Amino acid sequence: MIFLNKKQITVKSVISSIMILTLLLLGTSCDKKSATTTAKSNKEILIYCGITMIRPISELAAIIEDQEKCKIIITKGGSGNLLKSIVYNKAGDLYLPGSERYYKIIDKKYAGLVIDTVFVGYNKAAIMVQKGNPKNISSDLINLASREYGVIIGNPESGSIGKEAGKILEKRGILKEVIKNVMSLTTDSKDLVKAIKTKKADIVINWFAVSCWDDNPQYMDVIDIKPKYAKKKKLILGRLKFSKHPDLAVKFMELASSDKGKEIFKKHGFYFE
Repeated sequence: MIFLNKKQITVKSVISSIMILTLLLLGTSCDKKSATTTAKSNKEILIYCGITMIRPISELAAIIEDQEKCKIIITKGGSGNLLKSIVYNKAGDLYLPGSERYYKIIDKKYAGLVIDTVFVGYNKAAIMVQKGNPKNISSDLINLASREYGVIIGNPESGSIGKEAGKILEKRGILKEVIKNVMSLTTDSKDLVKAIKTKKADIVINWFAVSCWDDNPQYMDVIDIKPKYAKKKKLILGRLKFSKHPDLAVKFMELASSDKGKEIFKKHGFYFE
């Protein structure tokens, strides 16, 4: 048996105390580092995105998530309904409607809702028919008022493509006739694509970009609408005043409006001329 004198015990106690304190400090340091990492990974931003732009926005989101180690939530829908959600929920970071006209509504009714904006491309409405155009439908908009064809358009009271179709047909002077002739009114571009794919409709008016998605080209042909009726529409991405992580929102905007962002938008059917 080994006996320790008081001095040895005191030295041993001091050494033990130092070791324990060191371990505690290391543990605290590790916890702080872990907490910092967790806090960073828990950062998230919410984007309200019109359905037609969901593809490029999702691709951009994946890049930012990887670079910033954050989470990006995308809420998609009709542009008008998304704006109502923003106003009602008072939450979110970015808003991308299908037409810049929604920013005019914001300026008029909800001044200060959007802090700043960037331009991310153009879209344009077009006529879409069944692949091969078996019914030989021409570019004349009057075809949408003909009972000879199955016609579906977006609701002119909601959604960017519905409002755009309404304006186009109003310019042509046939909106009332077309409304009487349509089989149904849809809320967004996705349902208009479905109407062509399922052969429920012979003719629709939809955003050109959707004709470039995945397997959509094998189901539809695109017919241009004369520029005097259908003008190209600016796509504007805006930062909301409710943003909890404005730094991330700004980085997303910078990427979306960069050359890399333009390449991504072009790939999904949008253009810049």
